[in-house]
Amino acid sequence: MKDYNYFTTLLVQNVGSKTRAIAPPITSSAAFGYENAQEAEGIFMGEINNPLYARMGNPTTAKLESIVAKMEGGLGAIATASGMGALAMVMTAFLNAKDEVLCIGGFFGGTYTLVNETMRRFGIESSFCEVDDFSHIERKLQEGIKLVVVESVGNPSLRLPNLPKIIALCHHYETLLIVDNTVTPLTIRPLEMGADIVIHSTTKAMSGHSAALGGMAVFRAVKEKDKLHHKKYKDLHPILNKMGKKAMIPICKKRAMRDMGMSANAFGSFLTMLGLETLALRIERVNRSVPIIARALEKNLPTPIKVSHPSLANHYDHERYCAAYDKGCGPILTLDCGSKAAAFKLLNHLKLVTQTANIGDNRTLALHMASTIYRDFDQETQKFLGVSDGLIRISVGLEDPEMIIKDFLEAAEA
Repeated sequence: MKDYNYFTTLLVQNVGSKTRAIAPPITSSAAFGYENAQEAEGIFMGEINNPLYARMGNPTTAKLESIVAKMEGGLGAIATASGMGALAMVMTAFLNAKDEVLCIGGFFGGTYTLVNETMRRFGIESSFCEVDDFSHIERKLQEGIKLVVVESVGNPSLRLPNLPKIIALCHHYETLLIVDNTVTPLTIRPLEMGADIVIHSTTKAMSGHSAALGGMAVFRAVKEKDKLHHKKYKDLHPILNKMGKKAMIPICKKRAMRDMGMSANAFGSFLTMLGLETLALRIERVNRSVPIIARALEKNLPTPIKVSHPSLANHYDHERYCAAYDKGCGPILTLDCGSKAAAFKLLNHLKLVTQTANIGDNRTLALHMASTIYRDFDQETQKFLGVSDGLIRISVGLEDPEMIIKDFLEAAEA
């Protein structure tokens, strides 16, 4: 990755203005007036880049989109009402009934239910496999599926995918790859590695303050000879042929956002930009703190409690962490307390930590997984997604790591 100084400079220079109002303006209008009939026609044709209607975006959100596109090294981006909105937008824009999506590795519960339950109701099939099950991955790609989804870091499984190998296979079989990069903004650069689309829940690290719900999809440029020209994407070709390298953006706006309205709101976009100004500083600190905390807890917590993080030598993906995640893999680590009762006791004795269903916050957060986000899943599904009866997911914040360690050790002792 480029260093943190690069991103700190990029983000603060792009969020603020140097003349008149320094903070980005909030355009809260739901509708926009057109200068004349010709301009209205040009806007709806996509030939004039002025606001159409707030469901399709507004100037505040457009500024946020341009900043995140630069940050991720993409051609453009679309902000949505939530991270789930970003994934739903991409899936409904690129897939039809009877298509299939392949999901690699353990997933956030909302992603799993969207793919495995909601999309199935509309005739879109899904297949799931372990992060290194390349025989399954290649077989599905050979069958001609249209879409592959993978998390840069499994949430909460903490499995690390072999992104270069997955990207190479998707290129070979001309299949679109989406990488959920929510856990690793800045530290992992999927578009530069060759992924096609990157999605984020901007609610998490990008904002950091739990004040703004939002999502983002970032797109690479469409090439002259592109996998999207494959016959399996033929229903997209009219937009592709007309819009060229920017085609993925109108594909999503015309085939999903226009009709389903998963649009970001101006105030949420404004708050997200305020968070972006300090993102690089926060990411650097958190990724420095997490291994320190993981090692201390592994060494000092009572034996029944198992600590999991890829920085630990006993983790399944430790070698991949050292080789490919040298800048860190985000704020998450987990504790397996052995049972729900033991996990509840530990959580309820914590004083510094906030119990909530979020990650990437400025504060350290924790949550018992099986009784909350994953409570509706059967035990087999929970196991596949990396969830056990006593699992606590921790999202490390900006506090003094020694204070975080002390809080967990005192809670365990109590």
